[in-house]
Amino acid sequence: MKKKFLDTKTMILCSLFTALIAIGAFIRIPLPVTVFTMQFIFVLLAGLLLGSKRGALSVFMYVLIGFVGFPIFTEGGGPTYLLKPTFGYLLAFILASYIVGYAREKYSTKKFAPLFIACLIAMVITYGFGSFYTYIILNYVAGSPIPYWACIASLFPITAIKDIVGCLIASVACQKLSKFVDIEF
Repeated sequence: MKKKFLDTKTMILCSLFTALIAIGAFIRIPLPVTVFTMQFIFVLLAGLLLGSKRGALSVFMYVLIGFVGFPIFTEGGGPTYLLKPTFGYLLAFILASYIVGYAREKYSTKKFAPLFIACLIAMVITYGFGSFYTYIILNYVAGSPIPYWACIASLFPITAIKDIVGCLIASVACQKLSKFVDIEF
């Protein structure tokens, strides 16, 4: 008999990760130039532990809840957030969670290296999508012309280093937590 996509246990876990991502946006460690939050780590863990579709659903629910007006994003919430240059990163989080979840499903692994590589790939895709969204909003909505390379360059080195550390943390945490989160992919 095939397992249901969203049984009670899975709905609870998806809701938990939605809440963890929201909470993670407010756990802030100030760094020079940027702020380290736990948000990206929980996005990755949602995919790694829940799988591609359920992980992406958790992140989608986070984005939807913030978009309808609940102030769960780092700078608030609501439909006007769509015009913020950083909203593209939130949308990219859905894809990032899907990617790491898909990699875990496909390779059925709990080994560090494949998990870490999947997280790095998700990070690069998040950067690509998020920076392109930033470029579009700044150039065509906000009327603040900026070259695309500047949007990319703003991610290095501090932001990239903190997110690589986040990939490390998520990969190790997945190895430790996967025995407690027993979900069939």
